[in-house]
Amino acid sequence: MASTPLTAAFARAFGAPRSPHGPVPVARAPGRVNLIGEHIDYCGLPVLPMALRRSIHVAFRPRADRETRLVNRDQRFAPSAFTVNAQIPPAAGGDWSNYARAAVQALAHRFPDLRGVDALVETELPIAAGLSSSSGLVVAVALAILHANQVTVAPLELMELLAQGERYVGTAGGGMDQAIILGARVGCASRIDFHPLRLTFTAVPADWQFIVAWSLVHAEKSGAARQAYNERTRQCDEARRLVATRLGQREDITYPALLAAAPVEELLELAGATLSGVLARRFRHVVTEGTRVPQAEAAMVARDLAAFGRLLDASHQSLRDDYEVSHPELDRLVELAREAGAAGARLTGAGFGGSIVALCRVERAPDVVAALRERYYAPRGAASDVARHMFTAEPSAGAEVLIPE
Repeated sequence: MASTPLTAAFARAFGAPRSPHGPVPVARAPGRVNLIGEHIDYCGLPVLPMALRRSIHVAFRPRADRETRLVNRDQRFAPSAFTVNAQIPPAAGGDWSNYARAAVQALAHRFPDLRGVDALVETELPIAAGLSSSSGLVVAVALAILHANQVTVAPLELMELLAQGERYVGTAGGGMDQAIILGARVGCASRIDFHPLRLTFTAVPADWQFIVAWSLVHAEKSGAARQAYNERTRQCDEARRLVATRLGQREDITYPALLAAAPVEELLELAGATLSGVLARRFRHVVTEGTRVPQAEAAMVARDLAAFGRLLDASHQSLRDDYEVSHPELDRLVELAREAGAAGARLTGAGFGGSIVALCRVERAPDVVAALRERYYAPRGAASDVARHMFTAEPSAGAEVLIPE
């Protein structure tokens, strides 16, 4: 449950709760760590994330009109306000409120005549760290608006609605983040399939420990990073069409259908003979990463930590060399985690900065955490605040609205 200081801060920002609304409800949306399957959700291929205990919290109160007012407890982010309707003008590029606007506009398209809310936002997640704080804000604000208007949406429909709605901010992403944030189950990783969207749960072995470590390099979803991200979605699509044509398939065949139509080795051979160097590398990442997801899921079911770790390492190498979304600081974190006894490690999230995820036995986790603190964070002057930057990840529940007693 969000802390009592959150509701007290809400009262300071917007005034004490008034009857008939009663206690101030809080929408909680967890962050997520993608274990494997990076940059392939927008290619329609399955991914394997889990939700984090660290969350976004939004305390909110219904309004009688269509205005929505937002205040962030982090004073780096200025207050914002807008009117709820199907065409909400964006704030300046990179403004935090655009993620809230994305959620509200998506809902207003689907449900006319929604009232607004007063909302106070607080996060336990490092910002721009590749742990989906932005999609968490989208989901939390959406749940607040739905609850305030007494509207119910089926979970799968809401996942798809918000995945499309988040494109408001200009990033051509897939639907992984919204699906895991809304649909996660305690103790489990979730394989997410697309078209149709569905979640399949696998229990994370009790003796496995995932460690999340932020590189201290912001993974911004705006500016050059957004352009690079969107460029890769276009490159993947172009590579798919060219290989499909060479294989004698329809140009609009999907990546899952392409992988079903021919062995990976044949696809890679065709790609090498058909594509330019950059497109060949992008294609190689997508199809090999696509095969690692079911292998990782099988390794988790079999409790084969070594096999899962090897897949993490292979994923990072592919993201670094073929997809070119890593960063020297991410590579250093991965190297240090492996040297400290992790079975495997890789960048997680879109890259260009952000975080890594490392896997080890529970009993080895203190050694890995200590090594990263002493060899990565201390030289960068961040050891005293290391708990904000690095933590052990527990597979947690999906988003919800909490009503104080």
